[in-house]
Amino acid sequence: MSLISLIITAFGLSMDAFAVSLTNGMTVKTVKNRYALKTGFFFGLFQALMPLIGWVAGVSFREKMSNIGPWIAFIILAVIGSKMIYEARKCDCERIEIKDTPRDTKSLLILAIATSIDALVVGVSFALLDVSIISSSLIIGLITFCVCTAGVHFGKKIGCICGNRAEILGGCILILIGIKILLEHLLGN
Repeated sequence: MSLISLIITAFGLSMDAFAVSLTNGMTVKTVKNRYALKTGFFFGLFQALMPLIGWVAGVSFREKMSNIGPWIAFIILAVIGSKMIYEARKCDCERIEIKDTPRDTKSLLILAIATSIDALVVGVSFALLDVSIISSSLIIGLITFCVCTAGVHFGKKIGCICGNRAEILGGCILILIGIKILLEHLLGN
């Protein structure tokens, strides 16, 4: 996987967390840098850890599935991307009505885990594609950290205008990356 593809994948993976960060920013009366950095840290950390966990699981069956790895990666990315698009198309009212701002560590931890499950699955596909996992995880975590830190600030400024659009964009990006992986495999053979 090229660096450009990895960066695009990282942005795609970060869109769930970005949407949550936007929502968090919308619910905070005064956004402080400390809260934005804390949010970015939690989301970035789990977006970096989950591909590692998925990669470890995927390595155990990589050799058995080397010919169908690109197909699995395509299916995984297409399903995750489609799920993101579907969830973003739900009524915005359901997503934005947050009674209590999730500022505490426990709430951020739960949100970070929930939004990084797709990164776990992508980690499995990285093992099947023999991607360098350490650098990939660091790039994913760093990009997510930056996107989510900015997302809290943007959420405060722009309100609920683009929360679901970010998730739709992220879903489309993941589907396109899956198609690219599959086409590279098919055209390479």
